[in-house]
Amino acid sequence: MIRRGKLLLLICFTTFYSACGPGGAKKYTDWKVTGGSRENVRYSSLNQIDTSNVDQLNVAWVYYSEKQDSSRYGSMQCNPIVVDNTLFGVSPKLKLFALDAATGVEKWSFNPADTIANKTWHRSSVNMNRGVAYWADGDDKRIIYTVGSVALCVNAQTGKLVTSFGKDGGIDLRNGLDRDSSKVFVAPTSPVMIYKDLFFLSGLVGEETPGHIRAFDVRTGKQKWIFHTIPYPGEPGYETWEDSTAYKYMGSTNSWSGFSLDEKRGILYAPTGNPTNDFYGGQRRGAGLYGNCILALDAATGKLIWHFQTVHHDVWDMDLSSPPVLVTIKKDGKAIDAVVQSTKTGLIFILNRETGEPIYPIEERAVDTTTALAREQLWPTQPFPTLPKPFARHTLTEADLNRLVDDSSYQDILTRFRSYRAGSIFTPPSKEGTVVFPGYDGGGEWGGPSVDPETNVLYVNANEMAWVLNIIDNNAPKEEKRTKLEAGAAFYNQYCMGCHGPERMGGGDYPSIIGVENKYNYTRFLELLSTGRRMMPGFNNLDSLEKDAIASFILNIKQQQNQEYKGRNEKRDAPPRALYGFTGYHKFLTKEGYPAISPPWGTISAINLNSGEYLWKIPFGEFEELSKKGIPETGRENYGGPVTTAGGILFIGASADGYMRAYNKRTGALLWKVKLPAPGVATPAIYSINGKQYVVIACGGSKWGGQSSDAYVAFALPGK
Repeated sequence: MIRRGKLLLLICFTTFYSACGPGGAKKYTDWKVTGGSRENVRYSSLNQIDTSNVDQLNVAWVYYSEKQDSSRYGSMQCNPIVVDNTLFGVSPKLKLFALDAATGVEKWSFNPADTIANKTWHRSSVNMNRGVAYWADGDDKRIIYTVGSVALCVNAQTGKLVTSFGKDGGIDLRNGLDRDSSKVFVAPTSPVMIYKDLFFLSGLVGEETPGHIRAFDVRTGKQKWIFHTIPYPGEPGYETWEDSTAYKYMGSTNSWSGFSLDEKRGILYAPTGNPTNDFYGGQRRGAGLYGNCILALDAATGKLIWHFQTVHHDVWDMDLSSPPVLVTIKKDGKAIDAVVQSTKTGLIFILNRETGEPIYPIEERAVDTTTALAREQLWPTQPFPTLPKPFARHTLTEADLNRLVDDSSYQDILTRFRSYRAGSIFTPPSKEGTVVFPGYDGGGEWGGPSVDPETNVLYVNANEMAWVLNIIDNNAPKEEKRTKLEAGAAFYNQYCMGCHGPERMGGGDYPSIIGVENKYNYTRFLELLSTGRRMMPGFNNLDSLEKDAIASFILNIKQQQNQEYKGRNEKRDAPPRALYGFTGYHKFLTKEGYPAISPPWGTISAINLNSGEYLWKIPFGEFEELSKKGIPETGRENYGGPVTTAGGILFIGASADGYMRAYNKRTGALLWKVKLPAPGVATPAIYSINGKQYVVIACGGSKWGGQSSDAYVAFALPGK
């Protein structure tokens, strides 16, 4: 017979063991949060699908989130969540939907376009969303998600707006930033994080909009606190800006990639991007806190606990592109709660979760600071972890150029390479052209890594794509009498050329705008400048005369171009005009369109966080025409992240070649792959319904042009 006290103890132990598993490790059996958990480990302890049967996976269901209409879709990057057997996701046009997670049958769909058109909220055409958040209190069950500049609250059971939230169910996020709300632009693309009755966001912002981090009441929508990522006078970090007025007008420094949360400690971890301007810092001299930082904030109050800056005075667009992973590593016989941050640079920073102190030593190493750009003052050192070693290459020499092409193509890239500044990862921007490597989208991207908490092995997919950065003088409109054509051309160079290029032909993810007058009339084009579209922010900071001049230039309105431009060159309430701009985002490619550097161009690495050592590294993705020639797998660009499972599998879509793959997580061996309707530039979600395990991924494509889709595809084993 067991005494009552011992019985209670046994019940408590059994409950703890079943909930947490052997050794007290948390069990990750559901997918109620984007990334699988608030720690963002992207791991599932489900093991029905394993290394012995993964090759038997079949399509369980397909859901067409736009009902397969005939329009071209935008990039769909959503990692769906599953709560109470219901899957919640977002379509390419930002329709929120709820599905039976076992069958893919729609329960309801909410179209924000219809709703926002009938409200007083600011309309935005930015149509990107990486996930939604769920909150419940008894029968009150809500989905919080963002559509452009609006945060919406939707009843999770009915798909109707919760009208007691904000104003009629939504919050205009332009308000509450301590700036003129009519001139700011904010459009969060990553899901909010929820803690108790608060949710947190920052997001995509315009160049003159600060990326401050804010908390809102999940019941009422009321803003509860704000953390200034560009510090105000009297706040820590203010002294790191040489310009004491930067807080009044400087923009960006935003946590666009989302957050991680230590619920037990009540700590919110926020990664940030660089301040405005991306590639020239002569008018924001100093280290520039809190740009390019991992921030640890008290989730209840927004107070700073600690920060760590991964790039000082960033002029290479080396934003922290994914939320950190929260794990407990084992080092020198001790268990240490850690923050693990992967980066575009291919570096991994591992810090103590409570103090921000490095777990492995981090060295400040001298870097090249020679520059011919006026007023620029590059930071003399940059931080490098001693372990783990970088998971992407940092140097580029002639020996690293692509030799898979014929000799004439090789000679072409060699000639171009010799005309550029190149060498190390922190080579300064220049007018002659600087090779940025591992690239603007290099190293680890927004999909983030996966960590197996049972083994503390981190799995990270990476890009290695060289880009060429050309700095140019940013000439202002002439002070004397000038035409709308002259002013519009100058404003185009300042605000538009960075994405669409000097010849308006686009590049990378940015489209050509030649002939755009055949698609947009004057009124619709002015609306576009205000609302933005897809990856383009709205330019609410521009006044009506500036927008008119840009429209006259881009739309080639002959009858307006010779009219006098009567606006000001410098606005009194805005930062001074940047001395330099850049000619756009240009990949360093061969004539055939392949990367101009030697493979691999995409990789997956497995790294033991307990030791900092690599277990394996493989190319990820292929150009099928090269494979047919007998060329070993080269890897390709990839966006979206991996998920690992207790069944020994690493699942990942992400690659430009459009395949979903399953690898043996212990060895890196490929076990299964299947062609998707379009590239799955998203992270899979893994869940179980009535004992059956599913793997689902959004297949939006369109990151590289070509095939796009509105499909969510779920896989499962037959007969289970």
